[in-house]
Amino acid sequence: MGLLPVLLWLSVPWQGAAAGGFELCTPEMTAAILVPAGESECVRLAAADLAGDVERITGRRPAIVGRLEECGAHAVVLATLARPESAKLLDRLGAATADGLAGGLAAGLAGKWEAYRVESVATNAAPIEHALVIAGSDERGTMFGLYAFAEGYLGVAPLHFWADRPPAKRDTLAWDNVSLAAGEPTFRYRGWFINDEDLLTEWYDDGGKRDIEYPFYHQVTSPKASAPLFEAMLRLRMNLVIPASFVDIRNPAEKRLLDDATRRGLLVTMHHIEPLGVSGFGFADYWRDKGENVPFSFVRHRDKFEAVWRDYARRWAAYGDRVVWQLGLRGIADRPVWVSDPSAPKTPAARGKLISDAMKLQWEIVREVDRRPEPPATTTLWMEGSELHRAGHLEFPPGVAVIFADNSPGWQLQRDFYEVPRESGRPYGIYYHHQLWGTGPHLVQGVSPQRAHGIFKLAVERGATHYAMLNVSNVREFVLGIDASARFLRDFEGFAPDGYLCDWCRERFAPAAEEAEECYRRLFDSFVEPDTGSRRMLDGEVRSKGLRFLKAVLDRAGQEKPWQQPERVEALRRRVAAQRRDVDAAGEKIDAVLAKLDGPARRFFENNFVAQWKIMRGLLEWLERSLDAGLLLQEGDRNAAVARLREAAAAFDTVREGKALASRGKWANWYRGDKKMNLPAAEELTQEVVETVARAAGDGESR
Repeated sequence: MGLLPVLLWLSVPWQGAAAGGFELCTPEMTAAILVPAGESECVRLAAADLAGDVERITGRRPAIVGRLEECGAHAVVLATLARPESAKLLDRLGAATADGLAGGLAAGLAGKWEAYRVESVATNAAPIEHALVIAGSDERGTMFGLYAFAEGYLGVAPLHFWADRPPAKRDTLAWDNVSLAAGEPTFRYRGWFINDEDLLTEWYDDGGKRDIEYPFYHQVTSPKASAPLFEAMLRLRMNLVIPASFVDIRNPAEKRLLDDATRRGLLVTMHHIEPLGVSGFGFADYWRDKGENVPFSFVRHRDKFEAVWRDYARRWAAYGDRVVWQLGLRGIADRPVWVSDPSAPKTPAARGKLISDAMKLQWEIVREVDRRPEPPATTTLWMEGSELHRAGHLEFPPGVAVIFADNSPGWQLQRDFYEVPRESGRPYGIYYHHQLWGTGPHLVQGVSPQRAHGIFKLAVERGATHYAMLNVSNVREFVLGIDASARFLRDFEGFAPDGYLCDWCRERFAPAAEEAEECYRRLFDSFVEPDTGSRRMLDGEVRSKGLRFLKAVLDRAGQEKPWQQPERVEALRRRVAAQRRDVDAAGEKIDAVLAKLDGPARRFFENNFVAQWKIMRGLLEWLERSLDAGLLLQEGDRNAAVARLREAAAAFDTVREGKALASRGKWANWYRGDKKMNLPAAEELTQEVVETVARAAGDGESR
């Protein structure tokens, strides 16, 4: 099974509180949740999540208490072994049980990273008679044990907010026995990169403003969206977050993302264009605020870079052991540094040395401001970093983790992963895209759980398990992929990739599980060339090809021979038509699924599959009809071309249907921030081309 043993309570009939049995909530009583005084704030917040889970299920909310004497006969006990007060409490409970609970916990958890054990025990540690002990090796271990219990025994899905999947209502929460355990995770650092988050930033308008000279990200994600995002990460047992494409710690609205994430117990790190937290935009703003206009050139202004890096590093270091540093040197807006700096070296070797020198200086700064003996730090080899690494032009500071990247939309790892020998003792990891603005996926999921698992299987085989960063964009579109990824990053050996989608559909869409699974498999397959296994176009690539083609049509609308190479247009049209037919096939069983579902299951299938299917189908039809029109123009048949262009414009009706389906209820305004794909602008361009070609054809009608 790829999933945790979800809803174990269904298979464990309650026969009363025998030895080891536990009653969390019955019509007569509700157990208290004991959080010892020495526990960290993040554990207390996790306890509040557990209390909220019980309340959503039963209507009754457990009290959260700080002393054993405040408990009743049944109590949930949260205890972090590394915390002295909690360790003492475990000793007291252990001495009062027949099986020596505390000793067993110490043997299995002491010194471990994020390990946990959850056990129901009978005890005479008055007033508690039956305890549910949730013990962690460290604070995240304790939280992860709590969330594993909430998923496995209460039936609370980790992504319940994002997948509209509330837990089932029940009057009684009680079990003959509760037992869960997990050792250290396969990947030490497991993160989400909230990147290209145009929908998240505009969903609500109370997140605060960002001052940035860029077409995107002028608004910061609202706490109404970031709070459930951070909660979902913890419920999936993730531990690290890059909370936005840009985070300028000097801006209180952006700093709030870091404050809230670390308060919940998450570790925080930086985008690879923000070494030590400084982006090209942040660099310009910093010196502008000081009354200086400093060009973004490490070559000419090393002292200015050192000054701003030191300032930002001191601010980030205030988060203590919850910071994972990022080193590197990239240009403005996720481009190579030499794009932003004309004075940068021209040869690969010299460029590699420039970046290496910057990392060396950054590492010296980190070692000065971070009090930890071995501060965790990474450098992510994206784009030019991968090529410079493969050519041997980069030198990394000792102890800094080298992070390989995929080739953008999750299809394969770059060549340096395979070709560069590993340095003894150096940690390695993976940066992986569930989404990527540009090609996509962005509004439509395109990377199957099996494909993602295959990439990380290579990482496991080659020892690159120190770090895994998943680019997840606006989160909601990718709940299937990120759920799978979280599970195999935590326990790679325990994950079954071939059965995962089957299990996932059975839990969410029974009695339509088989039909739903076929829909998902066919959609994922539609992005793969049947003969070669290579990637077909994802949603972003369909958009970009369509825009380029229609702009060319617009430029040449009055010419007698607008195309020089119609055979290339025809070849693309055939590929698009074949992919569109496969996407159509993925939707053949939609009606059969919907006929068997109602309530939250139906809404989730409509939001997560049907809406995305409609968006992708509409985009492919738009591009196919646009290409048809271009070929007709080449043949000189402008009237027929106008008809095809009107069909292309009409394809946006299908796109809007998909967006409307996924914008109901709490998701109203979800697509208000559609600035990356910007499909309304694509529709406007299409209509402009219709009108222009119609006029050229002597057809005065524009619609």
